Amino acid sequence: MLNAVIFAAAEEGAAQNPLLPATYDIVWSAVCFVIILVAFWKIFLPKLTAMLDARAEAIEGNIAKADEAQAKAEAALQEYTAQLAGARQEAGEIRDSARSDATKIVAKAKEDATVEQARITQAAQAQIEAERQSAAVSLRKDVGSLAIDLASGVVGVSLSDDQKASALVDRFLADLEASEKAAK
Repeated sequence: MLNAVIFAAAEEGAAQNPLLPATYDIVWSAVCFVIILVAFWKIFLPKLTAMLDARAEAIEGNIAKADEAQAKAEAALQEYTAQLAGARQEAGEIRDSARSDATKIVAKAKEDATVEQARITQAAQAQIEAERQSAAVSLRKDVGSLAIDLASGVVGVSLSDDQKASALVDRFLADLEASEKAAK
């Protein structure tokens, strides 16, 4: 029975070429292909072309915008660089001015300190001179009274006359100062 089925299939297959489809298949396939080709050519291809053209224009527009933005950025960078250079120059001028002002301030402070030093020295010398004179007057009185007491003790006579005693002490101190100046 298997042999009969294979034989029947072989007889049917011998009439038809297995590589070529049936004629009606070729005709209907050709009709479908032409319909699809016309639809693609008339409908889809123009839309695809328009879409690609629009996309190309958008890309070209974006490239132009990018070039314009890059030119603006370069201009802004140049302007920023110029402003930065100006700011650096101004900062240098301010620094130089500050150094000059600092030098002036230091010179003024030194001058004020010198003036103040001279004033303090003069005041101290005046005070020292006043204290020296006060000490000299006090010493004259003390030395004079001691000298008179000593002289009274040596002589045995009371030298109570203030004018004579004062004149004697002044003369003695003047002689002492003169001998001191001569020794120098």
